[in-house]
Amino acid sequence: MNPSQNRPLIVSDCDEVLLFMVGPFRDWLDETQGVDFTVGSNNFAEAMRWRDSGEPVGEKDIWRLLRAFFDTEMGRQTPIPGAVEALNTLSEHADIVILTNLTDNHREMRAQQLAAHGIEAKVYTNQGPKGPALAAIVEEHAPSEVYFIDDLPQHHKSARETVPHVTTLHLCGEPELAPHIDCAHEAGHADARLDSWAEALPWLLERVVKNREAAA
Repeated sequence: MNPSQNRPLIVSDCDEVLLFMVGPFRDWLDETQGVDFTVGSNNFAEAMRWRDSGEPVGEKDIWRLLRAFFDTEMGRQTPIPGAVEALNTLSEHADIVILTNLTDNHREMRAQQLAAHGIEAKVYTNQGPKGPALAAIVEEHAPSEVYFIDDLPQHHKSARETVPHVTTLHLCGEPELAPHIDCAHEAGHADARLDSWAEALPWLLERVVKNREAAA
């Protein structure tokens, strides 16, 4: 029997939910790669251009640069305001795991990165839509209820389609990026859209604590 099966489970993304990513990535591209990254959408193909030519960075090079950033530059990332405190508060009431779209080779690096910032949580890596990975995590943990937090609407759609009973919170903590991200709540795939932990923590606590008390 899983010792956590009667506790709620919070499955959280990392980049732009717990740690800033676009800003550090842009700085690294500017300083070392000769690439200008203009934050005006969540479409990297449009945002990234070679400085010398002005040409868009092709898909192959986008993925190469992203891999290189996560291989060597994760130390540039810093916490979204309130994220560390929020997860540590929530951990008193629920189990917390991280579901991040990185390669499996980055799993331990991500866990160590989060631990260095004060977040101790099991990390699951994934590529593509997160719904199937979320379903596998739910099956493994057998929680009393499950909450999913992510910054990208497509992952909320996938989560809701795959795990219909999930409670989903759309949160993008990067102020430059948030206005350009389609809202999963408006699309009907998230229960709320809150882009700061000052709002998200009480929203989550109210539901986690109330449901636990009701089940007691």
